[in-house]
Amino acid sequence: MAGGAGWGLAVLRVVAGVTWLHESAWKQPPAFSALRSWVERPLEFPVFAPYNAVVEALILPNLAAFGWLVYLTEAALGAFLIVGLATRLWAAVGAIMTVPIMLSVLNYSVTGDAGTLEEWSYAYYMMLAIHVALFATAAGRGVGLDGVLRPGWGASRHPVARLLVRLS
Repeated sequence: MAGGAGWGLAVLRVVAGVTWLHESAWKQPPAFSALRSWVERPLEFPVFAPYNAVVEALILPNLAAFGWLVYLTEAALGAFLIVGLATRLWAAVGAIMTVPIMLSVLNYSVTGDAGTLEEWSYAYYMMLAIHVALFATAAGRGVGLDGVLRPGWGASRHPVARLLVRLS
């Protein structure tokens, strides 16, 4: 799918990857203070009680480990989507990563004296849809490293190569 649709998917994939790289940049290790303020949002503006319980009991007490996990996952997610390598795997990771972010901000959209919009929470529905589309179309196969490397993986009997065929 290297025609117009392939190039369109490549643009979508690269934009999603750049977005994840950009978003990983403000989660400054090792303190993760900016991340903490966003992790605490669902406690202040609840959306889904079980998610709030996980945030309070598991994530906040272990914010350093959680922060590193988020930071490294978002950076890898961005890099792999940009080059189109193991695209299906990383599109699934992107969809999974989008859900807790969405749950953190759905009820946090209007703040300030003038009622200004601080977070466009519906953008996360779009992010989720983009990642589902990237997964469903195997968007790295047309214009991406998956398309270049997949034939060699498919010809190999090595278990890692067979796994990469499925993840691409």
